[in-house]
Amino acid sequence: MPPPPHARLRGPETGLVMVRGRAGGDGAPFNLGEMTVTRCAVRLGDGRVGHAYVAGRDAHQAELAALLDAMLLDEAARPAIEAAVIAPLAEAQQAQRASEARKAAATRVQFFTMTQMR
Repeated sequence: MPPPPHARLRGPETGLVMVRGRAGGDGAPFNLGEMTVTRCAVRLGDGRVGHAYVAGRDAHQAELAALLDAMLLDEAARPAIEAAVIAPLAEAQQAQRASEARKAAATRVQFFTMTQMR
C-alpha cells in the first residue's frame, strides 16, 4: 500500500528530551539523562493531521510514524492498516522480547545452591 500524498507540517527534526525516573517506581522523580528523539507532523490531503516522536535520529521512521498516525484517524481504513502494519510490527516486537528473555534466562545464576553450601 503506497503512502497517501501528504505535506510536512513540522520536521522531521531531531533534538533532545530529558528522561525522568523515579526511585522504586513511585519515589521522588529525578533527571536520569537526555535522550535523542526525532519528531514529525504531517497533514494528509483530506486534512487529517498525524504527529510522531520516535527515539533516535531516524527522520524517515518519524515521518512514517506520523503518516500512520494520520491514516489511523480514518475509521474505515483503520482495520486494514492495523492488519497490514501494526499487527506484524507487534509480532516482531514480541518475538524480539521473547528472544531476549531466552538469552537472559540462559545466563541466570541460581544463588539458592550457593547459600546451601555455607
